[in-house]
Amino acid sequence: MDRVFSKVRNLDAYPKINEDFYSRTLSGGVITLASSIAMFLLFFSELVLYLHSVTETKLLVDTSRGEKIHINFDITFPAVSCTLLSLDAMDISGEQHLDIRHDIIKKRIDSSGKVIEERKEGIGGPQIEKPLQRHGGRLEHNETYCGSCFGAEMSDDECCNSCEEVREAYRRKGWGLTNPDLIDQCKREGFAQKIKDEEGEGCNIYGALEVNKVAGNFHFVKSFHQSSIHIPDLLTFNEDSYNISHKINKLAFGDYYPGIVNPLDGVDWFQKIPNGMYEYFIKVVPTIYTNVRGHTINTNQFSVTEHYKSPEFGRRSLPGVFFFYDLSPIKVTFTETHTSFLHFLTNVCAIVGGIFTVAGIVDSFIYHGHRALRKKMEIGKLG
Repeated sequence: MDRVFSKVRNLDAYPKINEDFYSRTLSGGVITLASSIAMFLLFFSELVLYLHSVTETKLLVDTSRGEKIHINFDITFPAVSCTLLSLDAMDISGEQHLDIRHDIIKKRIDSSGKVIEERKEGIGGPQIEKPLQRHGGRLEHNETYCGSCFGAEMSDDECCNSCEEVREAYRRKGWGLTNPDLIDQCKREGFAQKIKDEEGEGCNIYGALEVNKVAGNFHFVKSFHQSSIHIPDLLTFNEDSYNISHKINKLAFGDYYPGIVNPLDGVDWFQKIPNGMYEYFIKVVPTIYTNVRGHTINTNQFSVTEHYKSPEFGRRSLPGVFFFYDLSPIKVTFTETHTSFLHFLTNVCAIVGGIFTVAGIVDSFIYHGHRALRKKMEIGKLG
């Protein structure tokens, strides 16, 4: 066993020197202190790089098909009441949705921006007592209620039991509802009175849309609908109040991921002249974000340009805020990567070993140079 230990001892690449032969110098102490500080700084910088992830960016052709885009929005209109504010969406595939109410919440706000009431939009309306039946008479006891759609029925057995259902039937026909007081359901539900009560108020509307992954637009308008185009209902309600000032609190095409910048968040626009259209032209870029844990987020980024279209002389303009979006054929992928521990360990060893070696060379150069210089000075004195 002693022979084995002796052979292993002979393999020692780090032979030890007796402490009696050590010679410590001032220059060696200074170099040791400086090299220790350098080691610490380089080690700390390497540790920071190891703890922080690095994001790799790639551009790919977007080959996905049949997907949907989720649009999250939160917009405030300080001069348009919630009853008259509608949200519509359409795309180049021909799909069209007018006065969207699902997953939409409206907040009535006063002139100072304080919330008066919050309500979730939905199909239907409150029930009414003894309403006008489709056959022309009033609802009698134990009789099933089937309200008239006032000529907008799509079939013989269709019923409109609320003001909202009458408005929906009118929209399908492409008719404009210009006088709600003539509609029994709207009159009993106080639709016209509701609009008058909200005069001078604003509206904060927020929620989400799900649209096809094709070019299209969605818009917020103060109008009703007629013949598939929007005609402002000025004949009955506030003909001159067409202020489409707005503030975009939030607008995102998809989920949030670290580092995303939505350029329209916080945009505030005040309308100085009546009427007109404010248009946002948006280029949507599909994006995939993968973090260091492998979790993937499929979302979108976008860029935007803005344009205000003032009303033309002698022509009625559609007041509203329009968002026209188009899809980029290029997809961006962000992938977070992390430096491996072995790579970090290798760099630390390189730092320690490299500085130790360089410091030794510098110390040796200074030590031997000083000895040579001192020896020459002694020879000069003797001579």
